[in-house]
Amino acid sequence: MKIDLQNKNILVTGASRGIGAAIAKELGTNGARVAIHYNKEKETAEDVAKSSGNGSKTFKANLQDPDNCEMLFKDVLEEFGYLDAIINNAGTAIVSPLDSENWIKEWDETIAINLRAVSILCNLAIQHFKTRQSGRIINIASRAAFRGDTAEFLAYAASKGGVVSLSRSIARAFGKDGITCFVVAPGWVKTDMAEDSIKEYGEEFILQGNALDRLTEPDDIAPMVTLLASGLADHATGTSIDINAASYVH
Repeated sequence: MKIDLQNKNILVTGASRGIGAAIAKELGTNGARVAIHYNKEKETAEDVAKSSGNGSKTFKANLQDPDNCEMLFKDVLEEFGYLDAIINNAGTAIVSPLDSENWIKEWDETIAINLRAVSILCNLAIQHFKTRQSGRIINIASRAAFRGDTAEFLAYAASKGGVVSLSRSIARAFGKDGITCFVVAPGWVKTDMAEDSIKEYGEEFILQGNALDRLTEPDDIAPMVTLLASGLADHATGTSIDINAASYVH
């Protein structure tokens, strides 16, 4: 099977590092021009754009701000002209125990980035894709959406559960418009965002729940996302794909 993404324009949020960077580079390897979204890490985002090739470019936006979400999509369209797919990967995982003095603020920030921003970008993508009668949305959720999470990550699990329901609804509602939507649900992934937790618990402890002998890495997720973005798996629209070494099986 050959995946050919030449002449395809794809937006990846949170693409300056971790899963997003791996996805962007894999898309670029297969010929896509990638819009590399970042918030703070400009230099690393530019490195990812260079590695992705094909005229890939960086775009700055704070997805906690709804206006920035709209600005990001507008800026990408102005630069690229059109989009064929969007990968909503950007996310946050804030440690927030129930007795946290900032619990409401932490909840709101988590929902704003993990769910509201995804919803806004999906809305804008759907409107754009309807004019083209074609488009693919891949939303990165989490195994926490299905099995729940610990008490410190209630907002995280809730936000990712919302992403799953949103994605399935999009798949059901807009398939006749040529729009497909998928969920990829990782578990523990060896990224900068997870580094503190991995250090706290230790890799051996985390691996106890895995069927495989090493932690999932960003490069383990990127090929599946690339396949979904290619159009070769469109009849799987609405599906959720676990990539977590069988640490959570439906």
